[in-house]
Amino acid sequence: MKHEEMQWITNDAIKLYAQRWEPESNIRGAICLVHGLGEHSSRYRHWADKLTAAGYAVLAYDLRGHGKSGGKRGHAASFDHHADDICTLVEHAGAFYSEKPLFVYGHSLGGLLALFFLIQRQPDLNGAIVTSPGLETMANRQKAKVTAARILGSIAPRVSIANGLELDGLSRDPAVIKAYLNDPLVHNQITLGMGRDMFAAAEYVYEKASSIELPLLLMHGSEDRITYLSGTEKIAKTVSGECVFKVWDGFYHELHNEPEQNDVFDYLREWLNKHSGEQ
Repeated sequence: MKHEEMQWITNDAIKLYAQRWEPESNIRGAICLVHGLGEHSSRYRHWADKLTAAGYAVLAYDLRGHGKSGGKRGHAASFDHHADDICTLVEHAGAFYSEKPLFVYGHSLGGLLALFFLIQRQPDLNGAIVTSPGLETMANRQKAKVTAARILGSIAPRVSIANGLELDGLSRDPAVIKAYLNDPLVHNQITLGMGRDMFAAAEYVYEKASSIELPLLLMHGSEDRITYLSGTEKIAKTVSGECVFKVWDGFYHELHNEPEQNDVFDYLREWLNKHSGEQ
């Protein structure tokens, strides 16, 4: 496997860190990976190892305000900026692998961003994978919190608060939790403006999901306490294109970090092979 670090400067002058993992030969396609809230792209190194072994190049970046990228921790001025960043990642993938199938893969906040991107930008891709998207959480079900976020997020959008993630709900593997807690690139910050925009983006995705026509793989753990299965179920029933909805019984939030991650990967690989013309 080949590995390369990259970076680019956004239109609003934020330096984003990115990386690319590539098979040594026989590249079947390329995957643009978008990570979740508070984490960073290098937490997916083991997943990139599996994907490259299966013949897929992986391009990933640290979201603005995350990992090695610049910007205020846990903040973005708008979801439009996030969509711009994903566009840039996809453009890089297209430049590197112009004759190969391209996919977007988003997890958690990255899953919400991927769905937002698919709807708003209508990219020319071969498909998308979305796991445990941040559509519905405990906060979404508390109307007072949603109202407060909308008001305070407009008054003081750059004020930071703790993101409130229930870390024990990340994975059933205690080693994953320990590594997360000891990771210096992980943070627990989110700004009021970012919280406001996440609520608004979820509503936008629910309203417009029928416009998603490309092949979509949705996966969620039945025991996810960080993002709820019910949100993903709504999307699965709404999209107009081909949609495979896989529920992993008993699994927590990070399907790629569960003890049965090899089963998850095998399922993912089969879907990718089907949609890249490789059986």
